[in-house]
Amino acid sequence: MKKWVFLRAQRGIARWMRRDAAAAWLLLAPSAAGFAVFYLIPFVMGVMYSFMSNASEGGFAGLANYRELLASESFRKAASNTFYFSAVSVPLMLALSLGLALLLNGQIYLRKWLRTSYVLPLVVPVASVIIIWQMIFDWNGVLNYALSWFGISRVDWMKTEAARNVVIAVYLWKNVGYNVILFLAGLQQIPKDYYETAQLEGAGRFRQFYSITLVYLTTTTFFVVIMSIINSFKVFRETYLLAGDYPHDSIYMLQHYMNNMFVSLDIQKLTAAAALMVCGIMAVVLGLFGLERRYRRFME
Repeated sequence: MKKWVFLRAQRGIARWMRRDAAAAWLLLAPSAAGFAVFYLIPFVMGVMYSFMSNASEGGFAGLANYRELLASESFRKAASNTFYFSAVSVPLMLALSLGLALLLNGQIYLRKWLRTSYVLPLVVPVASVIIIWQMIFDWNGVLNYALSWFGISRVDWMKTEAARNVVIAVYLWKNVGYNVILFLAGLQQIPKDYYETAQLEGAGRFRQFYSITLVYLTTTTFFVVIMSIINSFKVFRETYLLAGDYPHDSIYMLQHYMNNMFVSLDIQKLTAAAALMVCGIMAVVLGLFGLERRYRRFME
């Protein structure tokens, strides 16, 4: 009797799970269809075009487009600039956003207003704000005018190596608020009892930060790093509005290269560059996943 009741309950649960799974797939179908039509299928077609000699009537060209792309000096320059930008800006973003989150997590004056101010860059249209950045960093802009008061010579910010620092500053200003929110959410999930116990045992602030804060922020930090890397590859919009199609060599990014290939209708190089960029991002993300798993095992 008990076995019969158990089997009947098990069949009922299985039917419920099948019905629930069917409802879930039905609700996900519109989003999955949209993702396939607007993202997945175009990407697969782009990868196919990167192996063809011509986008319309060309035949299979193998890796010829990729060899030509890697031999291009402009592509290598764009790839190195993009890598350098991500390697510099992402650690700066991580340190700045975590420091601001720790500051806002404490009892400071105007804390709520400061939280709002860090979120504002996310909702302000970039095209309108770029005008202000141009006024600041122009040859006759506000910054050079302020430097002249202190006897410092003017800097042509957008036509020298200093343009890279300008783009990094714009990237930090635009994205730091989102990361601060994520870190604040993670900090508020850490029980305060842990800090009180650590203080009773004689642990200093650095020890508490290293042994408690960083450990409990592992998942949040991992997510912030991934989002910061992805956003660093999306800085083309700001750079394009600041410096145009052909900026200074120091801020000539992969997106500039692909945009120029699109203008010249060189679809093969465009799709090959896009495929290499996706492979690069995937390699970095998978490497971060591996590091996170190793770190979790080490902490366990």
